[in-house]
Amino acid sequence: MTVHNLYIFDRNGNCLYYNEWNRKKQAGISKEEEYKLMYGMLFSIRSFVSKMSPLDMKEGFLSFQTSKYRLHYYETPSGLKFVMNTDLSVSNARDTLQHIYSNLYVEYIVKNPVCVLGHSLDSELFSSRLDAFIRALPFYSPRAA
Repeated sequence: MTVHNLYIFDRNGNCLYYNEWNRKKQAGISKEEEYKLMYGMLFSIRSFVSKMSPLDMKEGFLSFQTSKYRLHYYETPSGLKFVMNTDLSVSNARDTLQHIYSNLYVEYIVKNPVCVLGHSLDSELFSSRLDAFIRALPFYSPRAA
């Protein structure tokens, strides 16, 4: 069980934060291109889910999986998008993403007068607290399978 990486996007698709823990394979493209591809995929999946759902879904999609990993998704009311990739053994990380938003992002970014909202998250305190939180998760393992 492990966490591979985490993206935080703003409502316009700009990647505000990215970190990886147990990522084995690199994409072979620049990070900026990877961010654009990830956001485009999220945009397309959200659109597809909203059009195909037989019910009016309040939360949209929460996650999807491939044969190698599971992508977990959480969108805030303000349009921030938190995306975490884990291995397949992690069934639901929605509470984890909500915690990252409400207890780490709000506390160390929103309430920090030095941090400018809508720009890259350069807070060392946020990064260190997030890293400690991820490493303390029950499904985090430094030795990815």
